[in-house]
Amino acid sequence: MSGVLPIIGITMGDPVGVGPEIIIKTMAESEIYKICRPVIIGDYNIFKKAEKYTHLALKINLINNNNSKARFKEGWLDLLALSDLNTKELAPGKPTADSGHAMLAYIETCIDLSLKGKIDAMVTAPINKKALKLAECDFAGHTEILAHKTKTSDYVMMLAGKQLKVALVTIHVPLKEVAGLINEPLIIKTIRITSLALKNRFGMTKPKLAVAGLNPHAGESGLFGDEEERIILPAIIKAQKEGFDVKGPFPPDTIFYRATRGEFDAIICMYHDQGLIPFKLLHFIDGVNTTLGLPIIRTSVDHGTGYDIAGTGTANQASLVAAIKMAAIQAAQRNQNKIKTG
Repeated sequence: MSGVLPIIGITMGDPVGVGPEIIIKTMAESEIYKICRPVIIGDYNIFKKAEKYTHLALKINLINNNNSKARFKEGWLDLLALSDLNTKELAPGKPTADSGHAMLAYIETCIDLSLKGKIDAMVTAPINKKALKLAECDFAGHTEILAHKTKTSDYVMMLAGKQLKVALVTIHVPLKEVAGLINEPLIIKTIRITSLALKNRFGMTKPKLAVAGLNPHAGESGLFGDEEERIILPAIIKAQKEGFDVKGPFPPDTIFYRATRGEFDAIICMYHDQGLIPFKLLHFIDGVNTTLGLPIIRTSVDHGTGYDIAGTGTANQASLVAAIKMAAIQAAQRNQNKIKTG
């Protein structure tokens, strides 16, 4: 990557989860500093504790929110310390109200820095819904917090890897409610946001999208459900008339295979597990969650807080490394687009 490297803000995530250790492991990799200038938002005491069970020692450089004291140098961790948690009162895998409030503060500050242009993109380590509740936060997760803070009503959750990319029409809702939630405008919006993001953030000239059906065999001409003929197909036709290269609805049991063979750049999925089960089969270690449609760039690890292994030093950092790389790619593509448009 040439030119000035983008500044990437990385939130520590849940202080009692695996976030601190995967960040330390990631910052110990020299390749990170070749693609971006990382700024970590978290807690000094927690990182010092995490160094002990990762058996890695980085020099922690405390910075302010304008990055003026940042070193951006291999072997250093530039830290914007927002909390001062007592590690003696915290145990791995056991969130508290204090750890929850700190976790939320990291996210909100990173969003603010992104909106102000202090950082070029943000990457989030995993958080936990129980910890959010302890912090008296009513949002279900990162995506909902980001949408609220950025005042974004139209957004899409996409999981991305080298072999497969899936975008979701509905996200965290009970399966029994999905059929009643999908509609033409929602599907068209998902197609539109996904296609434009693949073009503007990933550099694809004309992305090819596939839409998965809701029912087995995509409804089998109405035998197993009529949502495909009544809702999904009309949405696809309207999106095609808008100029998007999108096809379907396809049977969910075959379309993911076709996408992995290069026939499509991304699949529009009707519900959470429809997309995430095949995606995680292929990209359990290196998958990336990215929120499309926001005024800022955001990527995330595609795994949870790992409470069962937190504090053991065994968590794999591959997803975080991939998330940082994807954030840097999106930031570079956005800057290139700005240059082209003058």
